[in-house]
Amino acid sequence: MATTLTEASKLSNDALLIGVIETIIKDSPLLQKMPFIEIVGNALTYNREKALPSAEWHAVNDDWTTSPAITFDQPTATLSILGQNADVDDYIKQTRSNIQDVEGAIIELTAKAVRHELEDKFIYGHHTDYPNQFNGLIELIDTGTASDQVIAMAATGATLTLAKIDELIDAVKGGKPDLLMMSRRSRRKINALARAAGSNLEVGTGALGEFVQLYNGIIIAINDFMKDTHQLAASPYDYEDSLTAGSCASIYALQFGEGGICGLTSPGGLQVEPIGAMETKNADRTRVKWYVSLADFSLVKRAALIGIKND
Repeated sequence: MATTLTEASKLSNDALLIGVIETIIKDSPLLQKMPFIEIVGNALTYNREKALPSAEWHAVNDDWTTSPAITFDQPTATLSILGQNADVDDYIKQTRSNIQDVEGAIIELTAKAVRHELEDKFIYGHHTDYPNQFNGLIELIDTGTASDQVIAMAATGATLTLAKIDELIDAVKGGKPDLLMMSRRSRRKINALARAAGSNLEVGTGALGEFVQLYNGIIIAINDFMKDTHQLAASPYDYEDSLTAGSCASIYALQFGEGGICGLTSPGGLQVEPIGAMETKNADRTRVKWYVSLADFSLVKRAALIGIKND
């Protein structure tokens, strides 16, 4: 069963772990919304539907033929190791503890670093080039294969329109997306388009009670690690051949859950492990670690709008 980090934190009685989880999810619409499945072992192989069977109309006493078998592919998502050490010098801890909780502050910063790295690789993870990472959305969706799930603005990119956002939303089947993930530049453009159309984006409440913007009832989620420097391939232009040589952005429409995009984690999820006094220096170490990956359970529960220029 999948559960979000917000819900998982309620099951813990470790105050330090709860604090780290709250630090990680506080400024992350992605981690507030995306559920995680705990798996036993280091990988999950799952069946993903490729094609539906056909159905036919029949007369009374007609012979019924059998549709070709439903076809599946079997992706495997392997847990990757994400983490960092938080080292606190004993001298600093003892001499400055009256100013602030130095150890808590350093662990909080380390937790933020873990969150930043996860949000970055949620988009840009590339297991082939960097075997310690899992594949991010670009590898899962924008692969250069013709697909209804990848929508290009134009051959070399074009200015964003509300019609294209609607097309992106419609590409996600079986219900509306849970999130529209984008850069801040793209959100500014959507705000401008909404004002030009004589309205403003809706405002709602997020998982932690904060205000969030919505488009057509769908949360607009900012990912500060999404680049505005993508470049479309010259031909075909249904994928991006560079992430740094152009001036285009992308927006992802995502439906989460065990039938869509879902995080994978080892039992216990995010871990905060006290290592204790270090042998070679006068410091105590705490390790923040996460055995984590990303599962893409359905090809039609996510879509990408690529080639968004800032004209």
